[in-house]
Amino acid sequence: MTSTASSMDLRQGQAPHDQRPSWQRRLRRFGYVPAGDAPSGDVRDRLVPPYAEPAPRLWQVLGVPPVLAERITRWSGWVGPLLVTLMAGLMRFWNLGSPRAVIFDETYYAKDAWALVHRGYEVNWDKNANDLVLQRHGHLAIPTDAAYVVHPPVGKYVIGLGELMFGFDPFGWRFMTALLGTLSVLLLCRIGRRMFRSTFLGCLAGALMAVDGLHFVMSRTSLLDGVLMFFVVAAFGCLVLDRDRSRERLAAALPAGPDGRVRPHARVADTFRFGLRPWRWAAGLMLGLAIGTKWNGLYILAAFCVMAVLWDVGARKTAGAEHPYAAALKYDTGIAFLATVPVAIVVYLASWTGWILSPTDGTGGYFRNWAATDGKGGGWSFLPDWLRSLWHYEHEVYKFHVGLTSPHTYQSNPWSWIVLGRPVSYFYESPNPGADGCPADAGQKCAREVLAIGTPLLWWAACFAILYVLWRWAFRRDWRAGAIACGIAAGYLPWFLYQERTIFLFYAVVFVPFLCLAVAMMAGAIVGPPGSSDTRRVIGASAAGVLVLLIAWNFIYFWPLYTGTAIPIDSWRSRMWLDTWV
Repeated sequence: MTSTASSMDLRQGQAPHDQRPSWQRRLRRFGYVPAGDAPSGDVRDRLVPPYAEPAPRLWQVLGVPPVLAERITRWSGWVGPLLVTLMAGLMRFWNLGSPRAVIFDETYYAKDAWALVHRGYEVNWDKNANDLVLQRHGHLAIPTDAAYVVHPPVGKYVIGLGELMFGFDPFGWRFMTALLGTLSVLLLCRIGRRMFRSTFLGCLAGALMAVDGLHFVMSRTSLLDGVLMFFVVAAFGCLVLDRDRSRERLAAALPAGPDGRVRPHARVADTFRFGLRPWRWAAGLMLGLAIGTKWNGLYILAAFCVMAVLWDVGARKTAGAEHPYAAALKYDTGIAFLATVPVAIVVYLASWTGWILSPTDGTGGYFRNWAATDGKGGGWSFLPDWLRSLWHYEHEVYKFHVGLTSPHTYQSNPWSWIVLGRPVSYFYESPNPGADGCPADAGQKCAREVLAIGTPLLWWAACFAILYVLWRWAFRRDWRAGAIACGIAAGYLPWFLYQERTIFLFYAVVFVPFLCLAVAMMAGAIVGPPGSSDTRRVIGASAAGVLVLLIAWNFIYFWPLYTGTAIPIDSWRSRMWLDTWV
């Protein structure tokens, strides 16, 4: 009998609790849950957990009839995110053309975008071009002399699309970044809902991003990083959707027992093929567009590919695979690679079509004629001239990026980003009383600034949320926490490799969505898990509600600094909480 009992304990390849390695027993005090301790039950619920629904008691208290309650629950998955998105859009498009000026790096990207959509390559503009653009409402001749630029063209094509629709002016060159910033809120609401299986937490994540100052400012400025952020969020969303779809197919392939419950099956889990997986190919497309916007999308590509394969390993392990890593290597890694890396490369090359088709007689894009002049001959002459010229261009750009050490007033070290150590001032004016929105009775000059800084209380709360998701990932094996940590790490950690380079806080907008997911996940933990007592849930909901309200108040308080609204200089000084913000 003893041997039989032992064999039953070992049938899933796990040792009895009292025989676990000592390191596992020690880690249990911190909340560590070994993989074999996952709750038993229908494997379908573990592969694709159901969505949380409001308790019937809530509808009874509110006096909502059951039929209406069912409709509200069904519609809330889209109505909630759309309402949050509407709020975000109204804020981002309000007075979008103000300041009526070329602020910060708009001096590069707004004009490069206008040249790209008309000539197919960037050009050198006159030094007074910014003033002429504003004075003539964009009606000025486009130069023909090609310019040396150091970022791929996708983001500038996106900005140029807005200029084509609404004109070569501040509203036109900010339109598309505002649109993508608004849509990214919708995407995050839906992504959060799918990850947390909660419409409330999904909408909370989107609402937090809607009131983040850095995301808000970047959505109202024609810089490339906001465009990059959108494509990263879209790629992440495609992978999360692919994860659900593939696990649904795997669950459907598992045999059901006499009681109708699905249980693990080693043979099925070890040999199942997920098929073409269109959402993974869509993720490859989005990642290609991300790399075509800024090169740091390459780090995102690598991190997301590893994450997606590990998700496949986890799915097979949950389904009962005896060799989940070998099965994933055999059946999943190849298609994961094909759906991402080659697709991203093709998209990236296609984004250079305007430059490739430009003349090769010296009147086309920068370096377009390199292969026929300075690069003539050599061991790679069998390749097309456009490809060799493009490769040379990319090599020169790489040397520029790694060697960029020119000091800048607003540069910052990535160590300070997460606590908002050194924000970037995009625009600053000191209007006199009665001018440019400065109250006539101000008594002194006002300050009018656009400051690229995150909502402080949100970011400082995110510091604790990052620690929470890391604990949740390491000790509870929560895939959601791991995915959030992966998104933050992929957008943040690579910058520590270039600490001597001239870099800025606004680069962090790429991982802002994942910070918001982390805070939303922490807020869900504060509210309490399902089954908690009413007292526990009331206290938790009150604490989480106070945190969210403080973040919203903080955004409203800093609103003048995000929008360039003129305020008395003393009011401006009261918002400079740290000396490094000035």
